[in-house]
Amino acid sequence: MKFSPKIGAIIYIVMGILFTYFATLTADETIWNMPTVLLMIFATFEFGVAIRLLMIHFRFKKKNKK
Repeated sequence: MKFSPKIGAIIYIVMGILFTYFATLTADETIWNMPTVLLMIFATFEFGVAIRLLMIHFRFKKKNKK
């Protein structure tokens, strides 16, 4: 079963929001502890993939319109 890039982007955005939420929960006194930094790195990766998938979606949509 294939997913459209739009659906994939939505999934990655939700996962990025969850990783960001978990990172804020793990930040005790400072944000520079290892679990917080790792969760924020994962969240950044998820948001980056979501942006790329949205760009692919809009590129396909523009190409199909012509």
